[in-house]
Amino acid sequence: MMAAIKASIGTEPYLIEIKSPTGNIVIADEPLEKGGQDKGFSPKELLASSLGACTCATVRMYAERKAWELERIDVNVELVEEEGQTKFIRKIELIGELDEQQRTRLLNVANACPIHKILTHTIVVDTVLV
Repeated sequence: MMAAIKASIGTEPYLIEIKSPTGNIVIADEPLEKGGQDKGFSPKELLASSLGACTCATVRMYAERKAWELERIDVNVELVEEEGQTKFIRKIELIGELDEQQRTRLLNVANACPIHKILTHTIVVDTVLV
């Protein structure tokens, strides 16, 4: 499945409008200390958000298929860059009536979400001017 977006910036410093093919819009910006106006998520926050959102959706879909008593999923993702490495620290809280076996299975499901797979496999960025 291909995901496609269009990101555009005008003359307002670092204020970026990101559009999906279906018309959804997200605003990205840089924090004040980097010269932005902090009107939206920073690019790194958007990247971390992709992992958090995908984790929530994937775990929710699986739990619903199994009809498990999962009331809420809270996912916190921290993107840390240190010692030449980028690390995503993902903390998942499963709220509901789940036994240890179900919790372990949902952790495995989280680790198989599509964004997790993308981030843990080889990534190639092809860039062309149009």
